[in-house]
Amino acid sequence: MLQAIKYNQGNLEILDQLQLPFVEKYIPIQSAEDGWNAIKEMKVRGAPAIAIVAMLALSSELHLLRAASKIPESPEEARSLIVARLDYLVTSRPTAVNLSDAARKLEALVTNQAVQPGATGPEIVASFIRAAEDMLGKDLEDNQRIGHHGAEWIMANATKTDTVSVLTHCNTGSLATSGYGTALGVIRSLSSRNVLRHAYCTETRPYNQGSRLTAFELVHDHIPATLITDSMAAALLADASVGVGAIVVGADRVAANGDTANKIGTYGLAVLAKHHGVKFLVAAPLTTIDLETRSGGDIVIEQRPESEVTSIKGPRDGAEAAESMVLDTVRIAAPGIGVWNPAFDITPAALIDGIITEVGVVEKGPTGLFNMASLFNDSTSRP
Repeated sequence: MLQAIKYNQGNLEILDQLQLPFVEKYIPIQSAEDGWNAIKEMKVRGAPAIAIVAMLALSSELHLLRAASKIPESPEEARSLIVARLDYLVTSRPTAVNLSDAARKLEALVTNQAVQPGATGPEIVASFIRAAEDMLGKDLEDNQRIGHHGAEWIMANATKTDTVSVLTHCNTGSLATSGYGTALGVIRSLSSRNVLRHAYCTETRPYNQGSRLTAFELVHDHIPATLITDSMAAALLADASVGVGAIVVGADRVAANGDTANKIGTYGLAVLAKHHGVKFLVAAPLTTIDLETRSGGDIVIEQRPESEVTSIKGPRDGAEAAESMVLDTVRIAAPGIGVWNPAFDITPAALIDGIITEVGVVEKGPTGLFNMASLFNDSTSRP
């Protein structure tokens, strides 16, 4: 399985996704600032991975401070140091809720510990590091459960045969998580059961996470798959010989009513799915569900640089070996044209058939509404 995040006792490395699929290069992350820059520049992306890398980046910085004997003895000073760095990390990308959710959770942990009798600064730092490191293993387990639940639901509800073809958008696999993936994890689970007829992935303009990253993962895992441009999706769904039974996408934030923010182009796929009678599913861990956000209208949509639309990046012709490969940027748009480049769009809950989580698939109730709060009961604590 591809490993986008490598971490061991304060040593954090991430696979630079700006260079994929042409060059596989790991880069070190030693501080919160390194983590902020890697997230902002999209060297790491995917809502779960962003949260994990941010917390481990701070963990790495705290390891270095501890080794240099620079951790404050005062519990309040240690808490303030950690909280200030968490606040800074959250500003790297605003739309994905996983990052702010993880920051709030770990802030609450250190705040609670700071007021305990006899608490020390080094103890608070050690607690933060343990909690950040635990996120890696938990995310992988959650993804595998999402894959299982999603595959079960699709075979029961999205096909009348023994196999199914699935379309996905953007990248939601090992490169977007600690491993296995969310929506791509569902495809992996279908493939492992030998019930996946074929996987289709969109190019996902303008940043091409589908053609660069999802295609890379599908080829790596030897999963039968085909790449399409975003504008081919309608024709693909209309082709009865292809027989796409489900579209499965990830999420950067799911509101309390089920409205979902995901990579730009997701909304259009949901509209197409409704027209063609294809099941539309969102795969998201509980950390992506934000009960404090009432609807999609309350979600802040990140605006990206114009250059992502006006230019493309790829290897220079004739360079095949990684050590000799040079990545060139080529302008493809007319100079002077205006650009609108939202990174995400909002898919209304009315267009979503089910939301796949690690605790099961949420469907609409008799009223036609999702009850997302039902996921967080006494036996399922908020991650």
